[in-house]
Amino acid sequence: MLTARQIANIYACKADRAEMWLPHLQAAARLCDVDEDHNRLACFLAQVGHESGRLRYTREIWGPTAQQKRYEYGTPLAKSLGNFRPGDGKRYMGRGLIQVTGRVNYHITTQRMREALKEGVSNANDLPDVPDFEDDPEALERPMWAALSAGLYWKLHKLNLYADKHDFVTLTRRINGGINGLADRQALFATAFSSLLD
Repeated sequence: MLTARQIANIYACKADRAEMWLPHLQAAARLCDVDEDHNRLACFLAQVGHESGRLRYTREIWGPTAQQKRYEYGTPLAKSLGNFRPGDGKRYMGRGLIQVTGRVNYHITTQRMREALKEGVSNANDLPDVPDFEDDPEALERPMWAALSAGLYWKLHKLNLYADKHDFVTLTRRINGGINGLADRQALFATAFSSLLD
């Protein structure tokens, strides 16, 4: 079971930040079935660690950059992201530990999160009230939903297949679209893997 001390060691963060993130990362790890396997968990922690700046960011830093301008209404990328209104690019910027981007993905995340959380829960009263992320995009910045959305992404995209093969390049491509930050992700993996053995 992941501990706050391990989180602090992996991300070189203060104890209070590690304690704050602990229950959310544990829940995300259970959701995507990495909590019982050191290799899978180390892969997950490495990827979310890089994507979030070691748990510092749950929202994309908005410029807008040239890439971010492509999220806005009227571009082919915006169309594929479901951004059909002016301002949707910024409104549905990347959020969460593995950044959900685009109106359609916020909508899908709401639906899939509700379905995923119902699995294995015997009492509906025990379920957290999943926000409508399309109506309330900032909800994905909150630690619980930032972490759970990353776990959901991992689960839906079957990323344990690549973690189990230790195919870090494909794993990174499935999350990032390229291999940006590959060396940092691999360094985080090495730290996570050794920390989880303590």
